[in-house]
Amino acid sequence: MVLQLASRYITLAKREAVLSIALLLAVVSAFFVPPSTAYIGYIDWNTLALLFSLMAVMKGYQQAGAFLYLANGLLKHVRSSRALLGVLVFLPFLLSMVVTNDVALITFVPFGLVVLRMAGQEGQVIPLVVLQTVAANLGSMLTPMGNPQNLYLYAKSGMGFGDLCLLMLPYVAVSGVCIAACILLRRATPVERTAVPVELAGPKRLALCTLGFALCLLGLFEVVNALVVCAIIALFLLLFDRQLLASVDYSLLGVFAAFFIFIGNLSGVELFRGFLSGALAGHVELVAVLASQVTSNVPAALLLSGFTSQWGSLIVGCNLGGLGTLIASMASLISYKEISRAYPAQRGKYFAVFTACNLGLLVLLLGLSALLGRV
Repeated sequence: MVLQLASRYITLAKREAVLSIALLLAVVSAFFVPPSTAYIGYIDWNTLALLFSLMAVMKGYQQAGAFLYLANGLLKHVRSSRALLGVLVFLPFLLSMVVTNDVALITFVPFGLVVLRMAGQEGQVIPLVVLQTVAANLGSMLTPMGNPQNLYLYAKSGMGFGDLCLLMLPYVAVSGVCIAACILLRRATPVERTAVPVELAGPKRLALCTLGFALCLLGLFEVVNALVVCAIIALFLLLFDRQLLASVDYSLLGVFAAFFIFIGNLSGVELFRGFLSGALAGHVELVAVLASQVTSNVPAALLLSGFTSQWGSLIVGCNLGGLGTLIASMASLISYKEISRAYPAQRGKYFAVFTACNLGLLVLLLGLSALLGRV
């Protein structure tokens, strides 16, 4: 029995590394704080409900072909390789503010690779995917629904929607200028019109997705209870689209739930609480950035949120912390896996360019934060 459980855990660890680590931490912490009904109170059910609802709705738009249809419409006006790169990079930058960074990358990285092949521009594969990844991670910083850590910290902090957007606006604006500069510095060559065949779903499906997104916004602004929004969307999918319901990223929900338990248990251990609270004192943003480099920014946000109330610094730190190492943002692994699958011989070059670009932007944005008096 023990060997069987160990074998299953090893299989899970290979497939879902972050989830398996989160589960292991939750189990280990249970030895210090025995399981009880208090565990239920550890979990932020509203955040999980909103996260599920947004993931389901965005998956619906994705399956409906809405994002690729938009991309094709823009590509009809492209005449140069530079403009082609600009469209393919700024689509995830802008849309990640609404559809989340991981959905933006899952949608536009494979699409971008197909477009480059059709346009005879495969020499731009590395810069395209690196910039798409950076763009999705940085554009998503602007809004609560742009990435999972923002959604959680927005709900946890009680911060207003506009307040969070204004907090992150300088970083997103500077990031956009830097990305545009990287594109403008590349040589422009003529390209023929490129379009990928995309089948757009009917108006009924798109209308239902839009209705679902409107419900999510009502939950986000606390007009409707997030659990009610989740129940409506889950019930609808259970009755009419079980395939979409099954495609939601439940491993991410599992990561959140496991970390909630881990953090709840650690909060009761005075020694650890004192250590982490001391480390965070006056250095929340830097600690969040450093923690994100080894745990990724979603677990870092979940962990550190239990030991500080400096929400602005924590939000900035966890967002900027998505830059740096390959695992600093879980969304970055999506792009790396796509490059590894499509161009295995270029993995090393991609990793080197990705790391250099991310570290450069991280230093720049930390410098901006210092100028703004945050660091």
